[in-house]
Amino acid sequence: MLTTTKGPVKLDVHPQWAPLGAARFRELVDSGFYSDVAFFRVLDGFVAQFGIPGDPAVAREWRSRTMKDDPVKASNRRGTVCFAMAGPNTRTTQLFINYGDNSQLDTMGFAPFAEVCEGMETVDSLFSNTAKARLEAGARTRGGSRKRVTTTSSGSFPNSTTSSPRACCSVRLKRK
Repeated sequence: MLTTTKGPVKLDVHPQWAPLGAARFRELVDSGFYSDVAFFRVLDGFVAQFGIPGDPAVAREWRSRTMKDDPVKASNRRGTVCFAMAGPNTRTTQLFINYGDNSQLDTMGFAPFAEVCEGMETVDSLFSNTAKARLEAGARTRGGSRKRVTTTSSGSFPNSTTSSPRACCSVRLKRK
């Protein structure tokens, strides 16, 4: 269960889809890693991403703890959850929830390990809140490009920027 400031989101984890991803997710949840992290990248119709801790020491510790890729056994459809990656075998802690049919990610090696079974309306609300935050922050589109906005949570992320401001939402994961 993701308990967010915008409402609950219940996940069904499917180890048969991606056993390494499911095991890492459990390890991270059991360690309290996702307590009080923010959705820092929310792209309309694409994904809502989270998983960077506010404590730089914790971020540093996990940065080098990459895991091997799982073969893609389930498609990146609306509501599925995957680890983000920067290339083959680079998954660590960042997750994203798919907003729509992102099956193009299947051939790129993004293996879903879970899906939202309740609370997708909460995930959907993140984009509208992010758009509102962008306007309040004065980030406006000019000449086809977006202003880059630093993302933060309860702590700060050194040198962290994204093309969309963080959603006004924190995440606290609890096991059943």
